[in-house]
Amino acid sequence: MTQLTKFELIEIIEELEQYKGRHTELITVYIPAGYDVNSVQRQIEAEKSTAKNIKSTGTRKNVIEALEKIIRELKTFKKTPENGLVLFAGNISKIEGSQDLRLWAIESFMPIKNRLYRCDKEFVLDTLKEMLEVSEVFGLLVMDRKEATIGLLEGKRIETLQKMTSGVPSKIRAGGQSSQRFHRITESLTKEFYKRIAEEMKNIFLTMPKLKGIIIGGPIPTKDEFIDGEYLLTNLREKIIGKVDIGDASESGLKELVVKSQDLLINHERVLEKKEIENFFKNLGENREKTFLGEKETRRALEAGAVDILFISEKIPKSITKELTEIANNMGSVVRIISTEITEGEQFYNMGGIGAILRYQI
Repeated sequence: MTQLTKFELIEIIEELEQYKGRHTELITVYIPAGYDVNSVQRQIEAEKSTAKNIKSTGTRKNVIEALEKIIRELKTFKKTPENGLVLFAGNISKIEGSQDLRLWAIESFMPIKNRLYRCDKEFVLDTLKEMLEVSEVFGLLVMDRKEATIGLLEGKRIETLQKMTSGVPSKIRAGGQSSQRFHRITESLTKEFYKRIAEEMKNIFLTMPKLKGIIIGGPIPTKDEFIDGEYLLTNLREKIIGKVDIGDASESGLKELVVKSQDLLINHERVLEKKEIENFFKNLGENREKTFLGEKETRRALEAGAVDILFISEKIPKSITKELTEIANNMGSVVRIISTEITEGEQFYNMGGIGAILRYQI
């Protein structure tokens, strides 16, 4: 078992996509982070018993032996790895009647969140593919004076993290209450609700390392009152990249918020990437001794452990990207993959597509 880097994961997905079973005999198992590995082992044992009922002798043999391989692998674990575990096993031979039984046991570079067992003609790779899209996450909040839902956008996946209600009464006043007194009560309850929302957001988002931004949706007065009222901590308020007018503060409101924020998200990514590569060019002009351009010099700095940030164009061959990224990860360097969709990214590629900002001069 090995913990894969992003580039290793790309390679293994491309490999596994090539394999097609003649029958439903390719097995996929996803074990979420924190899940009891012994429970999964018992489930696979039960699947092995069920597989004995498969009518085709060849398919039955391949499925049972693949399950046995998975069981043997699971027995080597006292507990599930930190990021969870993914196992693929099956007969990948392209020759009818022959057997090439293989097993892959993978710990991803990101936590596995979905539990799955499937025996099919193909390996299930959708969850791993989604991970490749997730380089950062965005906090989501939809709210009105009655309700709020806090969520997270990871790639294309929207996760609901917290649902809250305010207890603010409707506009119909209780008998005998004056208009002013009723207004004071509702305003007080509303402010308390805003404080509760801000506290939940602090608990969820403050220490989230991959959080790139926060988007807030709701009716025009409500979300503006929340943001302008400075209920959020300053460093979270600074993470707000946009606000969207929507009327739904439930879970479905999170989906509407993401749909209406697509241009905002794309522009935000491009702005961040533009800033990063502009910073590289600025250092290249002003601090040449600590800024390298080109594969040879960058590789030398990487191997010396001197690289703070490694920049690689997305158009650089995968083999080179993988090799340099592995060195960078081992040396604790930050890796930035630069797209060519922005002018500066295209310019960087035309200049060689590999560079680095150093921690110290070498």
